[in-house]
Amino acid sequence: MRMTDIQRCDIRPGRVVEWTLHPRAVEAAAGLPEDSRPPAYVQESHVRTARSVRDDGLFVPTWLGAAFDLAGPVDVEALQRALAAWTVRHETLRSGLRWDDGELRRFTLAADDVALHREDAGTFTDATTLTRYLEDRFDTAANALSWPNFIYAAVLREDGASVYAAFDHSNVDAYSLYRLPAEIHDLYEAAREGRADPAPPVASYVDFCAVERADADQVDDTHEVVACWREFIARCGGTLPNFPVDLGLDPQGPLPTQKLLCAPLADDAEAAAFEAYCRPYGGSLVGILAATALVLHEMGGEPVYRAVVPFHTRVKSRWQESLGWYVGGAPIEIPLADAPDFDSALRLVRDELRRTRPLSRVPIARVLRQLGADFRPTSPDLYSIVSFVDTRPVPGSERWPEMRAHGLVRVSYGDKVCAWVARFHDGLHFSARHPDTETAHKNMRRYVEGVRERVAATARGAMPGAAPGGG
Repeated sequence: MRMTDIQRCDIRPGRVVEWTLHPRAVEAAAGLPEDSRPPAYVQESHVRTARSVRDDGLFVPTWLGAAFDLAGPVDVEALQRALAAWTVRHETLRSGLRWDDGELRRFTLAADDVALHREDAGTFTDATTLTRYLEDRFDTAANALSWPNFIYAAVLREDGASVYAAFDHSNVDAYSLYRLPAEIHDLYEAAREGRADPAPPVASYVDFCAVERADADQVDDTHEVVACWREFIARCGGTLPNFPVDLGLDPQGPLPTQKLLCAPLADDAEAAAFEAYCRPYGGSLVGILAATALVLHEMGGEPVYRAVVPFHTRVKSRWQESLGWYVGGAPIEIPLADAPDFDSALRLVRDELRRTRPLSRVPIARVLRQLGADFRPTSPDLYSIVSFVDTRPVPGSERWPEMRAHGLVRVSYGDKVCAWVARFHDGLHFSARHPDTETAHKNMRRYVEGVRERVAATARGAMPGAAPGGG
């Protein structure tokens, strides 16, 4: 289930059916009182950023989504029941945010009031036209500044259907998307066969938001976490870090459009060998970050690699199956003068992550508020990222190829680099969105090739007869 954009997931023509929250449910939500559970800091920051960028005159779609196939002929009524049951299961989808005197307040629709409205959008015979239609439709229906902010669609054909789901980022993270195909597929099969919902209720991201915010609000400007971030940002020149290579940006120009880069990094055997070599240092995440630091140093000569590393915040098992945006960030600094070789870089990254990962439990937006600096966002991304996730433990991941499952990311505007490295059953894969400039194209390809070569060389060294260095 590689992360890609809607243009690359091989959309095939057919009859399009869409589901959105029913107008009666939307009307019921309009009169709801405030839900005492506040938005998460990451949600609030996301919505405020979207409004700030819009006020600057630019509409920047930021939805995420998933796509997968169902074998046909497809029972549309059963699919609707499955989508409705899945929507009710995940409370964040029926919970929205609205402005009240400059503050964001939550409201939440009762589960019994949830209903989906189905609409036939017609038959499309051209894949390019259909792709453009779906992207425009998702841009409108899964918008950070409106509610409801999700939509489902199915492209029906005689041999089956392709199902698409798009959500404003405030509702989902990548792990949420990875769980989606198998969950909805199983609900559909149950509905088609007249069986009860096969899955037990799940914990609510809305509850998590309240818990996390209550903890974060205990953090003031004297807190150790704030001090660590203050020092890190000072060493970054007063800003959060961008990708440390030339991206061809015009500092005085408008926010650039972005482009998606997707590339394989290693097959299954190479990925397994790379993981085995890196395991004494902490595993593939450490290996990817160490390779990144070394490659970027070779490309740009920066003496210290500084970055914010994403970590999930599903630290308690109760949140594992919950749909939501469970992500925090930890700052890292890797002095390359102390890393003459890959093993040295692995040790530095391992030690730095051990030191800073606890910082990811405090939302960055809370930290920035305590710093008192003017971090008014002019870009949808506060900083560049390189993330890693092992998708193999995700329920249903072994079925992704036969389901033609994809994660979808909307590529629109931005001056940062957001890169995702994922371990699948068949190897390591890289996806990133980056500024759409010739310089960025060239340097991102150089970076990916450098990481691929580092992974391959490490894998060769981890083959039988070559023991890992440990440390």
